Amino acid sequence: MLLLGCVPGAGAVLALVVCAVGAEHSVAVRPPRPVVARSPVVHRAPEPRIVPRAVWAGAGAPGQPHPHYDDRVVAVFVHHTDSPNTYRCADAPRIIRSFYAGQTGIRKWDDIGYNFLVDRCGTIYEGRAGGIDRPVIGAHTLGFNHRTAGIAAIGTFTAGVPVPRAMTEAIAAVAAWKLGLADIDPRSKVRLVSSDGGSLYKAGTTALLHALAGHNEGYRTSCPGAALSALLPSIRERAARLQGRH
Repeated sequence: MLLLGCVPGAGAVLALVVCAVGAEHSVAVRPPRPVVARSPVVHRAPEPRIVPRAVWAGAGAPGQPHPHYDDRVVAVFVHHTDSPNTYRCADAPRIIRSFYAGQTGIRKWDDIGYNFLVDRCGTIYEGRAGGIDRPVIGAHTLGFNHRTAGIAAIGTFTAGVPVPRAMTEAIAAVAAWKLGLADIDPRSKVRLVSSDGGSLYKAGTTALLHALAGHNEGYRTSCPGAALSALLPSIRERAARLQGRH
């Protein structure tokens, strides 16, 4: 091709055309493939069956207070209610009404503090008003009610007390679903800012806590009891599996 490019006159012009055509075919590059943006993997757990507030409220339904919301829920705190364990599951609505009466009457709260309650048969109840799928601010863990949800196990689970399997499964299910709405791994730790010096941390302090934590991680208490606290690692693992994590 170099020799043809040196031919004088018309021959040279023809040679240049031939060279140009040949070059075009020899260096042609395929157009780049379009970059397809991959959506991040979102780990969601199925929404468990949750008995609505109206069921435990009954005919004398307490008025629904005006709820307050955060932007999302990034952690859940597990509690026990420090109440008798020998109850019939059919009595759970009545028991929850008694919690409501105590918290709104004696403590003067505007509503029950827990977002969810779980009985020993594994039934999950809606607690605080405002919508189960919304980030309702509760009154369950002093200093750490923002961006969290409270799940209360109905009963007392101190050292040596058996914790029903149905109860731990239900706690894992509601925690997995609630944290999954913000794609939070239940086995992870999250940063939460204390809003009250009455907690384990001074107000304004950023604390690194489990995304699925016991009440005693944020407040000086034995809640949720030694027996239930000992099961939290396995509950975290179960919740993670429900979100499709490995």
